[in-house]
Amino acid sequence: MKAWKHLNTVMYHKWLVMKGCFKVGLYWQGITHDLSKFSPTEFLVGCKYYQGTRSPNNAEREEKGYSSSWLHHKGRNKHHFEYWIDYGMTPKTGMTGMKMPNKYVIEMLMDRIAASKVYKKEEYTDASPLEYYKGGKDKTMIHDETRTILEFLLNKLANEGEDALYSFIRKELLGKKTTHVDLPDL
Repeated sequence: MKAWKHLNTVMYHKWLVMKGCFKVGLYWQGITHDLSKFSPTEFLVGCKYYQGTRSPNNAEREEKGYSSSWLHHKGRNKHHFEYWIDYGMTPKTGMTGMKMPNKYVIEMLMDRIAASKVYKKEEYTDASPLEYYKGGKDKTMIHDETRTILEFLLNKLANEGEDALYSFIRKELLGKKTTHVDLPDL
């Protein structure tokens, strides 16, 4: 029964991410989002630790002290900022977050929106993804420009809603050929 519930949760999450990605024109990312969740390394862990109210990776981490599923997942999915952690350009920098291409920042945003909808259910609001982000913000190793874009988009969602967010992404982030985007104030 847990396997069926976990599969339904994963499929619903993928459906929500796909819908969001399609609304902004990221069709391939919408289709291929989180395919690694169907690998035995991730899927079996998800079934074993399924609770329905949070990621099974958290329960695995609590039991083992790490999550084999998460380590597998973040190393294969470019929409996670953890995928982009590498050694800095100088010997003194150490490990640091690298700048993410906008299309992966946007997929990360869609992932956060979908996860919030899946786990918060009827309690979800457009502010939920921002609230969740703020809870772990100080512990993240993320590139400054990536953080700025993500926070801007999360705030836009919270203050203006999905339609305004998706319109901005289509016109301003994905409609330009440059990798740098000047973000307007909210």
